[in-house]
Amino acid sequence: MARAKYAVPSRKRRKKILKLTEGFWGTRSKLYRVAKTILMKSLLYSYRDRKAKKRMFRRLWITRIGIACRKYGISYSKFLNLLKKNNILLNRKILAYLAVNDEPVFESIVKKVKES
Repeated sequence: MARAKYAVPSRKRRKKILKLTEGFWGTRSKLYRVAKTILMKSLLYSYRDRKAKKRMFRRLWITRIGIACRKYGISYSKFLNLLKKNNILLNRKILAYLAVNDEPVFESIVKKVKES
């Protein structure tokens, strides 16, 4: 009876790892052992940074809204509080977009909120 070797599945598993590390620099894309550890680390970074990206964008939106509010003599926190009291349901992403790209609309929102 022929001896069973596990060559095909092993090669397939290694090729899968090396395929995922294509484009990495030097031995990181060539040698299986190095590629495996680097791939694990890169997957951890990508998971972590997907979360960090959300935090960074929220910070950016808050900064943009705060700067735009200062032009009209109101602080960011007071502006958001007045928005909630007046039942104006706009999220920070939309408000930041309006503050940067459509100032007249943002100004009208601020004036509506301030007068009530």
